[in-house]
Parts: sequence; C-alpha cells; structure tokens
Amino acid sequence: MFGICLDEIDELSRRFILLSHNRFNLFSFYDQDHLQKDNRSAKEKIIAYAHENGSNVTDDCHVQLITLPRIAGYIFNPVSFYFIFNEKNEPICAVAEVSNTYREMKPYLLTQYTNDRFRLRVPKYFYVSPFSSLELEFDFDLKVPNKKLDIKIDEFEADRKILASSLSGNAFPFTGKRLIWYAIKYPLLTLKVITLIHWHALRLKLKGLHHHPKDENPHLQKPILR
Repeated sequence: MFGICLDEIDELSRRFILLSHNRFNLFSFYDQDHLQKDNRSAKEKIIAYAHENGSNVTDDCHVQLITLPRIAGYIFNPVSFYFIFNEKNEPICAVAEVSNTYREMKPYLLTQYTNDRFRLRVPKYFYVSPFSSLELEFDFDLKVPNKKLDIKIDEFEADRKILASSLSGNAFPFTGKRLIWYAIKYPLLTLKVITLIHWHALRLKLKGLHHHPKDENPHLQKPILR
C-alpha cells in the first residue's frame, strides 16, 4: 500500500515517471476514487468530511493516506485510511474509508485517541460481505503509522467476535526503483484483490455458509457514498 501525504501528490507525480495524478499511468492517484465523486481534491473532501462530523480540523492540517493506487487504470480498495495532523504534527483524527464490490463507500470517523492509537466501536450499517450480517459492529483499532503499519478491524455480535482482520507492514522510502520493483513483484495487484475476493466468496458459498442478499435490510445500509 502507498503511504502518501496528500499535499505531496503533485510533487510525487512530477518526480516519478510511473506515477501520475488524475491521469492514466502504471500507478495513478485519482481524487475521484476517494469519498464523493466531485471536482474537489481528496484532501479538500476529507477535511470537509471530518469538519462536518465534529472534528476540529482546518485547511492547513496535513493528511496521510494509506491506500492502493490505480494500477494500469484499475482500482479497488477494500479500505483506505486517512490520518489527519495539525500544524504541530499532532494527530487529530482518522478516517477509515470502507468500500464494497458494489462500488459503494462508507467513511468512519475516529476521534478517540489514546497511546498513539485511534479507536472506534460502531454499528456497521454497510454491506461489505454477503456472509456478514449488517447488524454487526465494526471495532476499529488504528495505530498512527510511522515505521510500522498496525491496523485491526474486527466485527462483533454483542460481545462475541465474529471476524478478526489486521493489516501490518513496514515503511519503505518512496523511490522510482521501488515503484519498478513493486510493478514486477505485485503485477496488477488491484485486479488480484478483487479476483481473490470473488474466489473466496465462491468457496464460502460452496461450503454452505448463510448468505445475506444485498437488498435484505436496506434500512441498515446508511449513509452510503456512490
């Protein structure tokens, strides 16, 4: 995954021939791939969202985004993470931007901050998987990224943990050589992600797991960005 300061997108696209901003390349970052599909930059949209939902953010905050870019024009991010800092580089809030295979998106704002981690337990209200009830709760546990990425998102039914998931990794410098190496090591990664999601869904279906149709509980799917 890329860890990008949103103020540096244009500079990165000028420095690296394989990376572009809002135009096709092997790796490309499009503002419209995040939050609402409008003409604002990703930073403008996430600052506005955090402010509208009660976070004390300002336009001069800086935002670090952990995400997958478009690769050869194709994008699918099961989840992206924004970390917003003030001018003193102090964490203010985080946002988990969850997506599903219907190209719907739902952001979750995290403001509870303790010991370098943002936490949130909240009703899901979003159709993520046909094998996961909409009546569950997400439990977000996001460590502010530095040299290590340490993120956990679990699902709970009351006090019973239904699903445990985690995302971890080490930070490496953003260089042209590394982009070339990742293009070779992880070819068409975003296409691989969506393919594996459907492959595992088929395997679970064949095993007889209970299936929740998309239209089963529309009142529990709110609010959603498309």
